[in-house]
Amino acid sequence: MFGWFVPTVTHWFSHDIVHRGRLPLLCCLVAFILTFFVTRTFVRFIRHRRDRGRPPRWWLPRNVYIGGVHIHHVTFGVVLVMISGLSLVTLSVNGQELELTLAATLFGIGAALVLDEYALILHLSDVYWEEDGRTSVDAVFAAIAVAGLLIMGLHPLMFFLPIWHGADSFAWRAAVGSAMVLTLPMALVVVLKGKVWTGLLGMFIVVLLVIGAIRLSRPHAPWARWRYTTQPVKMRRAMQRERKWRRPVVQAKLWLQYAIAGTPRLPDERTIAAQLDQEVHPAPPPEGSEPILVGG
Repeated sequence: MFGWFVPTVTHWFSHDIVHRGRLPLLCCLVAFILTFFVTRTFVRFIRHRRDRGRPPRWWLPRNVYIGGVHIHHVTFGVVLVMISGLSLVTLSVNGQELELTLAATLFGIGAALVLDEYALILHLSDVYWEEDGRTSVDAVFAAIAVAGLLIMGLHPLMFFLPIWHGADSFAWRAAVGSAMVLTLPMALVVVLKGKVWTGLLGMFIVVLLVIGAIRLSRPHAPWARWRYTTQPVKMRRAMQRERKWRRPVVQAKLWLQYAIAGTPRLPDERTIAAQLDQEVHPAPPPEGSEPILVGG
């Protein structure tokens, strides 16, 4: 019954898709459809269990909260779109084609418009002029930094690829491959520790990832919220280290504010200390936990 079906589909796939260069478009369409239906299914499942008051098991899909903020799946979608778009522009076979250059220019314009409202996407609230709106500025500067590194000829895994190509044994290649696979999880740990710039730059300079993953988390980061709630010594050390390294940044920022206001002067110690007290704080403990004491 299906004797004609498989050869026909195989011919269509080989002749119309692969040979005509439409395989990426087909993969994009299939991924789009599958992701849409899987996402809708998961969201309905989460809502169904929540309406019935059933807490999710550890392996079941659930809402993602980081630092008390509900991270909606549109946030992950924007990040993936930005990464994939920049990758496609960077990996283009011939960068001299006019239509590709035009498409890359339009992508840059669209990316800037989206990232300028990234805080709205993250919080699902108009926080453009509020403190949370700084997330948009951070996202823009992060995108500029990554694009700048790519323009300079740097790329993720550049530390591993020469070793991989020069390896002459299976064991050595397996070790290098394992290290490459661990790079992304390590970058995620670094970002969860509140070291966003270290995580981004570490994708290009791997030693930064190792240092960032080993060192203490920033006190307000999700990692500190999850790991330091019952470890006041670590939280205290994180607070002390944050105040030490944050101090010159705060001093420079206050001086810049004074300069823009037309009264350039070095900020006094009490102003710096007050600003540090406002910016450097421990992460709130998980629900049902007592606040951690870091004084002393």
